[in-house]
Formats: sequence, structure tokens, C-alpha cells
Amino acid sequence: MTDHCFSDEQREGLYRAIRERRDVRSQFLPDPIAPEVLARLLHAAHRAPSVGFMQPWDFLVIDSIDIKRAVKALYDDANASAAANYAGDRAALYRRLKLEGIVDSPINLCITCDRLRGGPHVLGRNTMLETDLFSTCLAVQNLWLAARAEGIGVGWVSIVDPAKLAQTLGLPEHVQPVAYLCLGHVSEFLPQPELEIAGWRSRLPLEQLLHGNTWDNTVKDDALLDAVRKPFDAS
Repeated sequence: MTDHCFSDEQREGLYRAIRERRDVRSQFLPDPIAPEVLARLLHAAHRAPSVGFMQPWDFLVIDSIDIKRAVKALYDDANASAAANYAGDRAALYRRLKLEGIVDSPINLCITCDRLRGGPHVLGRNTMLETDLFSTCLAVQNLWLAARAEGIGVGWVSIVDPAKLAQTLGLPEHVQPVAYLCLGHVSEFLPQPELEIAGWRSRLPLEQLLHGNTWDNTVKDDALLDAVRKPFDAS
């Protein structure tokens, strides 16, 4: 045991945010996000870990309807191309899915990665150059979990050409868009991920994803295997 753990109530709050985090597309309400709430979300994102403490992220807070419509047009083009990847029932299901809330949400947020921040030799980045992008994704996750705790929905719009998005947002050449997010109050948080409810995919059992020491070996710890088979909660 350790004296550094959170209280049972605090731990349950954290694990609840993880369990109930959702990619929101169709439940956005028009109500504005209070500035102090949005500030807390941005602070949470900015507290993410980063390789070499380079903090490669920037945050574009977008409330302009013109910018939103321009990004929505990029999404429409990319989505039409993506739909061509499927046929038959899968194609029909894809066309029924609502995969963005760009115009519906009161705030859009683009989180970017400045790939030059920290100079040419960032501590810890010598052999894995993509760790700046990984670090930016951690900022996204921090914001997403904080948003769930605040009752704010977040949807990640990945069906968009990044080069065209960068041009639309006026990004410098060395700055890469990582996440285009839709933020807002919601009518509900769905009990399961929307794609799971729609029958697109189901969550894989954690037990099937565990390996012991090397890829070709299984975990031998029966106590651990019994524990991962139980529901995910703070107990």
C-alpha cells in the first residue's frame, strides 16, 4: 500500500471519466461553454506530459461560423472519399453514421504540434521522432477526460485532409494539425460508444490483448487474468 493514492471517491471519479468518455457527434446543444470551464480544459491539456518537456502543442479556439463551414466542407469532401471504401450493408451503415458536429458545436478546437519546438535536439527524441506527436495526443486525452468531468462533450473529426485543414487555419509549415475537436454541452452521454451502439465494432476483450514478456507468450499470472476479466471500476 502507498500513502500517495487518491481517496476512494477521487479514484472513482477518475475511472468514471475514463469509462464514460465518449466521442460525441450528434448530441451537441447550442449553449455556450463558460470561459472558466473552457480555461480549465485548456489548462488540463497543457498539463500533459511531453518528451523533453518540449510542450509542442498550440490550441486554436474556433467560434467563427465561416471557419467552421470551411472545415465542414473539407470534411464533406473527405467523407465522400472514405465512403467509397465500403460496399453493401457496410456502405449503407457508414452513410447513416453522423461522424462530426462541426457546425452544431459552439466551440471547435484544433490542437496542433509544433515539430520544431525545443530546438533541433530535444531530450528523449533522438530515436523516436514521432514522440512530439504522441505528446500532443496526450494533451488531447487530458482535455477529453477533463471535459467529461465537466459535462462537456468532445468529438474528434479525423475525416479531413490535414494539409487542407492546415491551409484553412493558416498554420505555419512546421506546425501540424493533430486533432480537430468539437466541444459543447450535450443532451446525453451515451451508455456505450456510438459506433458500438450502431453495430460498427465491439470493444475487444482486454484478456485477448495481453502478452507475457514477448509477443508469442501469454500472461501466466492467474490473479491478474482473473482481475482483468472483472468489470472496469475503481474497486
